[in-house]
Amino acid sequence: MDYMIREIKKSEYPLLADFLYEAIFVPDCVEPPPKSIIVSPELQVYLEQFGELKDDRGLVAEIGGNVVGAVWVRIMNDYGHIDNKTPSFAISLYKEYRGLGIGTAMMRSMLSLLKDSGYGRASLAVQKYNYAVKMYQNVGFEIVEENSEEYIMVNML
Repeated sequence: MDYMIREIKKSEYPLLADFLYEAIFVPDCVEPPPKSIIVSPELQVYLEQFGELKDDRGLVAEIGGNVVGAVWVRIMNDYGHIDNKTPSFAISLYKEYRGLGIGTAMMRSMLSLLKDSGYGRASLAVQKYNYAVKMYQNVGFEIVEENSEEYIMVNML
């Protein structure tokens, strides 16, 4: 499948709300939450004023002129927060584009962008049973902390 990874355009920032919802891990046999969940304060940190802060970075995956995935980072007090110098990741693809290597390519592109921008590390939080844990490890993230539900992972750029 041919895809392109490129910087997100300002006009595409509203798509991040859709991708934030898609990023919510829902185990099999569990009813997904309503889309309105993204207005909760703990999720709004990923979206509020995106693009206005100096550490905001975003990339999208595009197929046939359509955005099918997004990865974005910012320094925020989210689930994967390490400190005020380390950007936290959010990444998602529409379901039909998962498992094709696009997410891995987006992660690698963002990690490269962060390294080239002078960051020393990046972080994320992921639920322990999320299939993406292996992908994060494959691109260099390591578990540095955990709680009953999640791993906090860091990539030393």
